[in-house]
Amino acid sequence: MRRFLDSLFAPSRRDKADIQKINALRAGFAGLSDDQLRAAGARAIGLHKNDLLTVIAVTAAVASRVLGLDMFDVQLQGALALARGSIAEMQTGEGKTLAAVPAIAWYARQRNGVHVMTVNDYLARRDAAWMGEIYRFLGLSVAHVQQGMTAAERRAAYASDITYATANEIGFDFLRDRLALRLEDQVHRPFAAAVIDEADSILIDEARIPLVIAGGDSGENTFAYAADTVVRNFRVPVHCTVDVGSHNVSLTDAGIAAVENAFSCGNLYDQHNLGLLTAVQDSLHAHVLLRRDVDYVVKNAAIEMVDEFKGRIAQDRRWPAGLHTAVEVKEGVAAKRQGMILGSITLRHLVALYPRVCGMTGTAATQALEFQQVYELPVEVIPTNRPMIRADHPDAVFPTRAEKENAVVEEVRRAYQRAQPVLVGTGSVEESERLSRRLGNTPHQVLNARNDENEAAIIAQAGECGAVTISTNMAGRGTDIRLGPGAAELGGLYVIGMQKHESRRIDNQLRGRSGRQGDPGNSRFFVSLEDDLLVKYGDLNPELGRDPDTVQRLVEGHHLDARLFLQKYELPIEGQRYRIHSHRQSVLEGKIDCASDLERIVTLRAIDDLWADYLARVAEFRSGIPWLDFALGGVPYLTLDRRDPLYEYAQKIHQWFPEMEAALPGEIVRRLAEAEAGATDPGERGAVWTYLTTDQPFGSFSQRWARGIRRRFKK
Repeated sequence: MRRFLDSLFAPSRRDKADIQKINALRAGFAGLSDDQLRAAGARAIGLHKNDLLTVIAVTAAVASRVLGLDMFDVQLQGALALARGSIAEMQTGEGKTLAAVPAIAWYARQRNGVHVMTVNDYLARRDAAWMGEIYRFLGLSVAHVQQGMTAAERRAAYASDITYATANEIGFDFLRDRLALRLEDQVHRPFAAAVIDEADSILIDEARIPLVIAGGDSGENTFAYAADTVVRNFRVPVHCTVDVGSHNVSLTDAGIAAVENAFSCGNLYDQHNLGLLTAVQDSLHAHVLLRRDVDYVVKNAAIEMVDEFKGRIAQDRRWPAGLHTAVEVKEGVAAKRQGMILGSITLRHLVALYPRVCGMTGTAATQALEFQQVYELPVEVIPTNRPMIRADHPDAVFPTRAEKENAVVEEVRRAYQRAQPVLVGTGSVEESERLSRRLGNTPHQVLNARNDENEAAIIAQAGECGAVTISTNMAGRGTDIRLGPGAAELGGLYVIGMQKHESRRIDNQLRGRSGRQGDPGNSRFFVSLEDDLLVKYGDLNPELGRDPDTVQRLVEGHHLDARLFLQKYELPIEGQRYRIHSHRQSVLEGKIDCASDLERIVTLRAIDDLWADYLARVAEFRSGIPWLDFALGGVPYLTLDRRDPLYEYAQKIHQWFPEMEAALPGEIVRRLAEAEAGATDPGERGAVWTYLTTDQPFGSFSQRWARGIRRRFKK
């Protein structure tokens, strides 16, 4: 472990000589005229044998010339880390956006395209415009992609040397390309390099969130409304029991009997009742486990999920079809059309398609092992340009939530009285609004998922004297909080955390809003033994369960084990996905000889439809396993016949995929005959739409298994 930790800082020692060479080179470039510097930049980028130090030096000189921004040595060190394919940890306010530019130019020199992944459209648009002057001075083209662009605009943007876009937009375009019926309808070219901003968010927090493209009719669950009528009258623990730790709810015998009586269905767990059982379980989760203003908000007559890591609205995100419908029914809003899933990919597997990957973030060191094991990306910790002087105080721990909230209110009022700016990070919309009510006449701003449209404006004022800002978790991430006049003399920004997250990294992100660029500041977390973290996971280690830091470390290790375990489920499907879409692309490009344009379109549509049917079959089988496991008396790691579900899953998909491939030629022949006879129209598919979802809304199989084992030991 000591060698591993030392490796995080070793590059800083080896980079000193390179940085001295870069500084000597850029001093020479600084004396050139604009035309001479432009020519030097073109030579550095265009040379057959490129030199990294020269590319970084000339890019730094151009940044100074066109933007008036002189790169610090630590920014040069960050550029070196990115250029060698690492995750660079750079603190908030240290200039990550500029630090990435020399590395992006280095990757772009091969003219195969570099995708710079950002966390939202605003940053993609801003950074492409802001840094674009540097790239164009070097002879490189730059563009950005955002929601609402046409296919032609997207194709032009991806044809540029450098393209700024969110990971979601890149992924959705990738999925749409896989359904194209004509080669000219595709917008991407082959992936070459990805530079990922806020890499911890994309590669860890959101890595397993599937991006989905859907269309047509999925035959939505007809039991949703009927199940809701029964379940909304259920009471804990009479009709169901709740396991807070595993985030699961299970029917009791009384609950089972109530469902069977209401539907006159016989044994609820018979195979023919699987649809009803799933609808009942979805409704139970919606009513018992999902909390309004915590997990979601009702906004504009729709259910909007709240991102648990950022506290923002999770744009275009849904739970799996049946669960999302159950929440809509619960809240009495119009159910969205779900459609049939035509294709999906997780961000983790999207990133894996790039031959070259690097990233940057303010918090990576605590997840360095995961970056290395899952992505084979080393983490390099870049020092701050000025010494960090923020004071991080020990946690204040209280027996009850009420006592904790009383203490926070008093602390905020004391800070306001001395005019010190305060940023309070809360765990949910509900908590932020409860604190707002308790502050009463103390002037303050609230930033949560209800008003996230104004987050940049609100968070930018949080460093002014006397400012009190209440924010959910990481709302405002990506926008600097600059201290107003006189705020430094009052101690700088005071960050108060009201919840410890399951990951120390998320807490460190909140702390990192204070103390930028050597500014003064301080932080403290106020914790109660009734907080979610300690209630859910305190029993992982009863002797140390009152220590949030210890619980966090245990939970982080547990989650890493779970994510590594789940790769075993995902890898076979990804291999099959690659195989079927490689075959499809060959048909689209004409490498497999179709006799006519009609046959080509029929073939492509048949591949798409059979693949969609296969995905639906796999999803139905996989989603049924947890419900049936828990229904059989608390053996959550075994299936109906007491076999390992991973074994059962592998057996099924290795049986079903060859069956689908074998059926494809006959299906093409049948459809082609119908099309030639005029019985069917193989033309356009019709409307498709994209969204994000989660295939593990209440924890993974491994998490449930681990918690089940823990419960058995406790007994």
